[in-house]
Amino acid sequence: MTTPLAEADERRLIEAAQKDPRRFAELYEANFERVYAYVARRVRDRAAAEDVTADVFHQALANLPRFEWRGVPFAAWLYRIAANAIADRGKRAARESSGPAPEPAAEPPEPAIEDSERRAALFRSVRDLPEDQRKVLVGRFAEQRSIREIAGELGRSEGAIKQLQFRALETLRARMSEYHG
Repeated sequence: MTTPLAEADERRLIEAAQKDPRRFAELYEANFERVYAYVARRVRDRAAAEDVTADVFHQALANLPRFEWRGVPFAAWLYRIAANAIADRGKRAARESSGPAPEPAAEPPEPAIEDSERRAALFRSVRDLPEDQRKVLVGRFAEQRSIREIAGELGRSEGAIKQLQFRALETLRARMSEYHG
């Protein structure tokens, strides 16, 4: 499971990427899950969350030369870019919709960055599961499919799918309790 970069390592990677944009890949890898978790929590539509996340990293790469290290985690800068991208997406959608403009809704309170970190740890944990367990969890919880549908797709009995789901959830429970200390 990937852990957040140490401050000195992160600063070194940022400086390297500022000199050579090809080095940005390491920053992307270290921060993708937490940024995606942050965006997915606010956007709710999977395809839109993927688009916004891609846009965040595109903007980050384009603006990296102007980034100034101030001792704050790089992820905080990425979260700010993400928040702006989400707001811009909402404004664009409102302009493109027909009919009278709706009253602006009060912004929901920002969940703590810790929540996004927990979600990123969960995504990494799911990614690291054995393939069959990962397919079952994604099918059941992300795609909201039935045990019967997944069993048919994987060529297994419904009982086997239930067992895979149980084992995957037990593994995730153990990994997340390690994450929370």
